[in-house]
Amino acid sequence: MDNTGLNTRTARAVMRGGPLCPQITGIVYFYDVPGGAWVYADVSGLPPYQPARNSTPPVGPHGFHIHEHGNCTVGDPANPFQAAGGHWNPNNQPHGNHAGDFPVLFSNGGRAVTGFFTNKFSVSQVIGRSVIIHENPDDYRTQPAGAAGRRLACGVIMQLWGGGWG
Repeated sequence: MDNTGLNTRTARAVMRGGPLCPQITGIVYFYDVPGGAWVYADVSGLPPYQPARNSTPPVGPHGFHIHEHGNCTVGDPANPFQAAGGHWNPNNQPHGNHAGDFPVLFSNGGRAVTGFFTNKFSVSQVIGRSVIIHENPDDYRTQPAGAAGRRLACGVIMQLWGGGWG
């Protein structure tokens, strides 16, 4: 129990860049809060923004999601982290409303820091899944994955013991 007398669960994913962007590092924390979960991310080494040109999508802001499987095996270096599966979608919702759909990461000099509340899951439901950072922004409508592009970084969500902040 934490100092509020509530049973809280905390988890984190340590993010590591793959072959497309090996300099990415960071951490994503998940905290149980009343009615859902608080998610906090601090990621460095993101590639600089590049606007869309002709038929190529922009690089950044970066799609940011929970994926089905806690497997960050690189596999094909040109198309890494496919073993993580698709976006986590336990309620079979259309894209943009998946439980694993997060706000995009906006990079400032290669660093993104964000925090948000979601009522779509509790921490115990995401332990053992993965967090993926994508090359392109999520459009929150293209099915099934929002046209977020290649997978740049991955981290498996692991339970931390105890509660509290950090």
